[in-house]
Amino acid sequence: MKSLQVCDYMNTHPVKLKVDMPVAEAVETLLSSGQTGGPVVNEKGKVVGFLSEQDCIKNMVESSYYREQVCRVSDIMRTPALTIKPYLSVVELAQTLIKEKPRVYPIVDDDGVLLGTINRTAVLRAIDVQLRSGYQAAS
Repeated sequence: MKSLQVCDYMNTHPVKLKVDMPVAEAVETLLSSGQTGGPVVNEKGKVVGFLSEQDCIKNMVESSYYREQVCRVSDIMRTPALTIKPYLSVVELAQTLIKEKPRVYPIVDDDGVLLGTINRTAVLRAIDVQLRSGYQAAS
């Protein structure tokens, strides 16, 4: 299988959540984008955490129970964020996905600045495209 890199299949317009953003605003951002989670970036664009729908659901349930809604992204984001480099092989990432739980991985440059994201669907698509092209070449 030809070497596929995650940069060839990444989402170059991912949701970017801010550390000081209210969770309610982050939820609206995720819902309007159709993405299941997003990297949390600082003012320099470096990934400092990750916020998923699951994190937000947990917070919203607790907020409705306690009638509090003043929570910020920094209060519930996961740190450190599991990030990958753009030159990582899709096959290597697929092997990681078999063992690990995250559905979305932020892709960062060597300085930790967000370049994009990749999710399980994009990895599956990349492998499918590669396999189909291999079948066509063999026929």
